[in-house]
Amino acid sequence: MSKKILITGAGGFIGGYLVEEALGRGYETWAAVRKTTSRKFLTDERINFLELDFTEEEVLHNTLKDHIAKHGKWDYVVHNLGLTKATNYLDFETVNYGCLKSIVDELKELEAVPEVFLMMSSLSVMGPGDDVNYTPFKSADIPAPNTRYGTSKLKGETYLQMQSDFPYTIFRCTGVYGPHERDYFLMIKSIKRGFDFSVGFKKQMLTFIYVKDLARGVMDALEAGPKRKAYFMSEDRSYTQQEFRKIVLDELGKKFVVPVTCPLWVVKIVCHVSEFISRFTGKPSTLNPDKFRILKQRNWLCDTSDAKRDFGFKAKYDLKQGIHEAIEWYKTAGWL
Repeated sequence: MSKKILITGAGGFIGGYLVEEALGRGYETWAAVRKTTSRKFLTDERINFLELDFTEEEVLHNTLKDHIAKHGKWDYVVHNLGLTKATNYLDFETVNYGCLKSIVDELKELEAVPEVFLMMSSLSVMGPGDDVNYTPFKSADIPAPNTRYGTSKLKGETYLQMQSDFPYTIFRCTGVYGPHERDYFLMIKSIKRGFDFSVGFKKQMLTFIYVKDLARGVMDALEAGPKRKAYFMSEDRSYTQQEFRKIVLDELGKKFVVPVTCPLWVVKIVCHVSEFISRFTGKPSTLNPDKFRILKQRNWLCDTSDAKRDFGFKAKYDLKQGIHEAIEWYKTAGWL
């Protein structure tokens, strides 16, 4: 009998690849979505959909209760639901902490605790890194987030860690990119138009993980069993903005681009103005004070040795391979 898996946030960029990887491993795959969730990249006929409403506690309880009574509990649950930008910062806590707490509490109450519950967190929980010696974040380091987003993710992690009888694993992901993703796409699109924008004049070391490597790592971690610890998920090396630019240029077949470095004080002003405007439009802005702290950070290096040891993780894609595949998709899809 195949394993049953529930993936929340299945309609998002990462969620679609988690669903694809789970189906590829023969799991009975349940994609948790909202009524308004786009299913553009969830077209495989083997997908089982489950509409979950986290805004109504009673509705969530009854939906899960009815499903479990009819289909049984899931062997694995991947909580990929999360919010990365918001007009109201309280929404970060509502979604990134509140929704996680709700599903954990419901699974326990309904006696449907899975073999492994995996939370998709973020490297942002660690806060500013060492920008003098550029020492990688290590598993023994104490998280000290300096953004509301990172704080909300850490609060979710802490709630899991407080559950003494709950079989969890946490993934702290670095920058995730690949086909369907839009933030890195905008950087690629800008380079294609002849401009590469970077922030600050001090050296910045960036880390990435290709979305297919991340999805594969998630399933490998589930199959390895609950570890009750957090893992950094990243390719095994870092890149400068210049290296990222050159890789993109090569893949686009361009020879020249104008590098534009924005002083941090200018970016800070732009982020505050952008947030002010977003409050009136009601639309979350990519640039805001939270984002400024992320852009300001110089060191995103992290030690992935625990993931290698505990479930054999090793990224198959380096940035050049991943960018090549992503750009090919962007071209085919008409994005570039």
